[in-house]
Order: sequence, then C-alpha cells, then structure tokens
Amino acid sequence: MGLSILFGLFALGLIAGMPVAFALGLAAVGGFIYEGLPLFIGFQRVLSGISVFSLLAIPFFIFAGELMMQGGIATRLVKLAASAVGSVRGGLGVVNVFSSMLFGGISGSAVADTSALGSILIPVMKDKGYDADYAVNVTVTSSIAGVVIPPSHNMILFAVAAGGLSVSKLFIAGIIPGVLMCLCLAVAAYLVAVKRGYPAEKFPGWRTLMLSFIVALPGLMTAIIIVGGVLSGVMTVTESGAFGAIWAILVTALVYRELSWSAFKTAVITSVRTTALVMMLVATASAFSYMLALYRVPNLLADLVTGLSDNPIVILLLINLILLVLGMIMDMAALILICTPIFLPVVVGLGMDPIQFGVILMMNLGLGLCTPPVGACLFVGCVVGKVRIEQTVKTIWPFYLAVLLALMLVTYIPSFSMTLPGLME
Repeated sequence: MGLSILFGLFALGLIAGMPVAFALGLAAVGGFIYEGLPLFIGFQRVLSGISVFSLLAIPFFIFAGELMMQGGIATRLVKLAASAVGSVRGGLGVVNVFSSMLFGGISGSAVADTSALGSILIPVMKDKGYDADYAVNVTVTSSIAGVVIPPSHNMILFAVAAGGLSVSKLFIAGIIPGVLMCLCLAVAAYLVAVKRGYPAEKFPGWRTLMLSFIVALPGLMTAIIIVGGVLSGVMTVTESGAFGAIWAILVTALVYRELSWSAFKTAVITSVRTTALVMMLVATASAFSYMLALYRVPNLLADLVTGLSDNPIVILLLINLILLVLGMIMDMAALILICTPIFLPVVVGLGMDPIQFGVILMMNLGLGLCTPPVGACLFVGCVVGKVRIEQTVKTIWPFYLAVLLALMLVTYIPSFSMTLPGLME
C-alpha cells in the first residue's frame, strides 16, 4: 500500500503538470506520513542530498556553458567544423554533428547545444536547400554529445548517486563513446543527404582551415582547462569548473568581445535558474530514493530483471529498454538519481564496471531528450527550426538508429568506455 501511495502521488503530480522536483517531494512526503516516520528525517535526507562537495562544480559548468553560448564561441566552432568537413555530400549535416561534438565538449549541456548551434545552423541549412526536418533531426540527436563528452554536469550527478565514483574517470570514459556516437550520426547524416540529393560545400582550403582553428582555439581551451585540470590532478572538479568559467568570461569579453552586459546578465540568470532546478531535483530525489530503499524497490526490480533471464546479454538489453522508455516520460537528471541505485547493483553483479554503466546511462537517457513526450532538445529544435514535432519524428529514425548502434557497442564492448580510464590506473 505504501509503495502504491509513493508512486501514485508521483504520477498524480506529473499528470497535474507539477515540475518533477515537486512531484518527487510530494510523493516522498506522502510516503513518510503513511509510514508514520518523523518528517524531520525527510528534511535530513533533503539536506544530505545536496550537501555533497562534488555538486559545487555543477553551477560553474552550467555558467561556463551559458557564457559560451552568449559570447560567440559557438559561431567560431561552427566555422571550424565547416572548414574541416563541410566539403562532403550533405556537408552542413556533417558540420552540424561535429559542431555539436566540439561545443558539447565545452558546454556539457544538450539543451544548450541545441539552442546555440540550432539557432546558427538550422536557418543556414534551410537557406542552402536542406529540408527543415533534416536540419532539426541532425541538430537534436547530435546534441546528446553534450551529456557524454566531458565536461558533463550529469556525470557529476551520476557520481554522487553511485556513492562517490571518480568524476575524472567518468569524464575520460565518455570521450571515446561520445566521438563514436558522433561518427555514427555523421554517417547517418551523410546517407540521408545522399538519398535526398543535398549538395556538397566547396573545401575552403588548408589556409582557411588553419585560420578557423586558430580563431576557435581560445574557445576550445575552455574544455582543455576543465578536463585537463581534473585529469592532471592539479585541480579538483569544482576548481576546474571555476577556472573554466573565469576563462570563458575572459575569452568572450576580452578576446572575442561579444559578451555584452545584457548577455552576461542573461547567462547569470539562466545559470541560477538551471542550478536551482538541478539542486531541487537532487534534494527531493534523495528523499524519494530513501523511500524506495525502505520499500526494497531496487531489490524487487533486480529480482524481476534477473528472473526474466540469467543471460547477461538479455539482462543488459532489458535494462536499456527500460531506461529508453523511462527517458521518454521523465527528466534526465531525475532519472539518473532514481535509476542509479536501482540498476547499478544489477550490472555490477554481472561484472560491469560502474564507470561503464555511467556512460551507458548518459547515452541512453540522452536519447530521451530527443524523444516525445518529454524531449526537451526535440522541443527546442522544432521551435528553432519552425517545424512541427510530428513531422520531425516521422523522419528522425535513421538518427535514432545511429545513436542506438553506438549505445549497443558501448554496452557490450567495455573497451570503448574503459580503455582511457584504465590508462589512469
């Protein structure tokens, strides 16, 4: 009965249109009251959920990403990608993918990637004769790179939910899978472009390519400072995030000179709102997870999954399917905090490293950002591209298949995600 109340109140909150954080809090309070537990215990769980030092890095990463979106770094990264890969058939589609790989590795946010690069590339692609649905599909699906390629604040959430994993190992583990996913998407973009007869852009020459690289280098240094600082051991994750934000201010304000005072205020306000949302999710999900543990939900689900099959391949496939379905109806950050304590013991029991599972979780739930009915990136992309969601979803399946292919490779071939972390030991 208590479990029914917990999930019933959560579902009721979502149906009523509550933010996920409020729905989680409502369900947790209902569970505490039903079980007769003192509410101060729930308050303690809320505080303990956000009293984690690693979480201090999240606002810095978010702020750095917003500064770069407002300060012209995205434009220069697009020019670099266009110079490098724009000459292939359907070149702007491939440019879109590789721009996402570069910008996602700096901003760490899929939604920021969709918003910034979509605003630049989608109108250009439409002017060059590309269909609006193709432009939106490429932009939306390639934005997942922002949650896989470091730095990613969602990786920090997973590290906290998993009981304190090494954030630096998680960061470096996402590099190869993120690049692999972008390569698969680039192939899909090329094949669809060939089928639709899209043109190829002229190669601008090696001199233009080098100039584009030099101009984009200060922006690229943001990612090098953040990730390099963590991997070298010189800085903690929080310190590297702070230095990355400072560097982003210097580059956008003094080097590129595109960060106006109004843009800076917009970046600050947006970062504060996003950080507040993330922290509220962490806090209420902590109380919700406490009730899940009280009702032994992780054990029950683990028994259910392992009871359906004892084959590790089948079990991992089932977990991926469950995560894909959940990603369609819930926010990514909330799912990381809820699903990690449920499925992590199962995959560890199968012999999978928690680091590998973290990468799988990022790729899987990242795809949820591109799927209705709760696909934030899909909604943003359709608004920017001025195309109906129904029209986009009808033609997005080749790009979904490309991401799923990369996901299956990372799931069943550990070396994709574990090679680089293994070099750190």
